[in-house]
Amino acid sequence: MLHHNLRELLLKGNSRSYTDFVADIVTSRPELVSELWEIYLAMEEPVSRRAAWIIDTASENKPEWVEPFLPQLIAKLPGFNHDGLKRHALRMIARMPFPQGAEGHLMNIAFEWLLSTTESVAVKMYCIQILYRLSATEPDILQELYDTIEFQIADGTPGFKSIGHKLMRQIDKDIMERKLGRKG
Repeated sequence: MLHHNLRELLLKGNSRSYTDFVADIVTSRPELVSELWEIYLAMEEPVSRRAAWIIDTASENKPEWVEPFLPQLIAKLPGFNHDGLKRHALRMIARMPFPQGAEGHLMNIAFEWLLSTTESVAVKMYCIQILYRLSATEPDILQELYDTIEFQIADGTPGFKSIGHKLMRQIDKDIMERKLGRKG
């Protein structure tokens, strides 16, 4: 019965204020969190996207809502066919510790989506953040990340260009520090 009611709630509205309202309900009833994840990972439009938004929003203050589901979320990434599902997933992943053993899979997807001509700027930006974080343990990807951003900048939006140039400067600095033996 709760599952049906949660689905109904998700389908009633799609504004930020309504998302906050439903997130407050789920926050006060933590037993609903796994049902919310079940709906999100079922990839049914539009209810899954709305569940993703609520989880993403609430998990800013409740990261424990994401941690147990992170390996499953990362495994499901290739199947996400809606920008909203990808964007919310990547945003959550970008701010969480990466599950051990998921780094390679995450790296492959992030580079694939970053290079894609069809992914949104938001998806690409979260991919960049994830790849940069992965470079802390995989420094060999720094140059590839730099080259990929540089390649994308020519056709990028002003926002992408701004963030891309900023990160390229940081990568240059990181590479130089590694060469001088100051980092990792």
